[in-house]
Amino acid sequence: MSAAATGLKHDARWRWWEGALLLALLGSWVALPAQALLLNEIAILALFAVSLDLILGYAGIVSLGHAAFFGFGAYAAALFAKLVMPDPWVGMLVAVALSAVLGAVSSLLILRGSDLTRLMVTLGVASILYELANKLDWLTGGADGLQGVAMGPLLTPFGRFDFDLSGRTAYAYTLFVLIVGLLLARRLVHSPFGFSLQALRDNRLRAASIGLSVNARLVAVYTVAGGMAGAAGALLAQTSGFASLDVFDFHRSAEVLLVLVIGGTGYLYGGIFGAIVFKLLHDAVSAWTPQYWNFWLGIFLVVLVMVGREKLIRPRTWFKR
Repeated sequence: MSAAATGLKHDARWRWWEGALLLALLGSWVALPAQALLLNEIAILALFAVSLDLILGYAGIVSLGHAAFFGFGAYAAALFAKLVMPDPWVGMLVAVALSAVLGAVSSLLILRGSDLTRLMVTLGVASILYELANKLDWLTGGADGLQGVAMGPLLTPFGRFDFDLSGRTAYAYTLFVLIVGLLLARRLVHSPFGFSLQALRDNRLRAASIGLSVNARLVAVYTVAGGMAGAAGALLAQTSGFASLDVFDFHRSAEVLLVLVIGGTGYLYGGIFGAIVFKLLHDAVSAWTPQYWNFWLGIFLVVLVMVGREKLIRPRTWFKR
């Protein structure tokens, strides 16, 4: 076995804390039934953050418009359930496929230009989709949102489960999609393709000089990330029965960036840890002071970045030990 293959195998090995995290995620469904609705929100945000980490942490593309894929997936799943059929599994596949196509098409816009150019382009794509969803109110509901999205039962090998107000079925469904997405992303980043993405992130010119196809890799990872973000949006629409213009809003893209600032980039699990901290902090602070929770969240983020940046934002170095 070559040294490169040995290095890949060593890096891809499962670590004890990864298994513990997966067990904790599964155990949360059993241990915290009363918090199913909050946990469902955390899991959706975590999947959304993992999708952004693929292009930010591994490919080095900063995006302010990742909500474009999230919102597109949400409306795709909601419209499919309302106009075609309410099966959540089929709706999820449709939303992922369409969001991946959107990712492939929009990736062509970020192949050239500086980081600032990419920021503006990604923000522009999300803004265009926001306005389209607003103008096509006969289809999307416009500013009132797409209401009356009724999901059918969740058919599994273990039986048939209806979505209920307690959120238990919704959280189990979201948890399954999150774990599948995480495993697929983990397989991707620990493959030769994933290591080539890191080479692009660190030095794109050098990667091109040794024969790596930079554009093809950027298109591929953007497509995968778009599909995964679309899955997160589909989960939101399917488990809430509603899709509104809010899914395309700038605050969605900013929020998921904050999640990665908290959890760290470039090791996938930062999206999960960051989503847990962000949502719990949001829930606690908004309950304490509903009017000024943004102020206290801002204080926390300033302290995080200024004081604990090296320890908290880049934990991937010590997680690999």
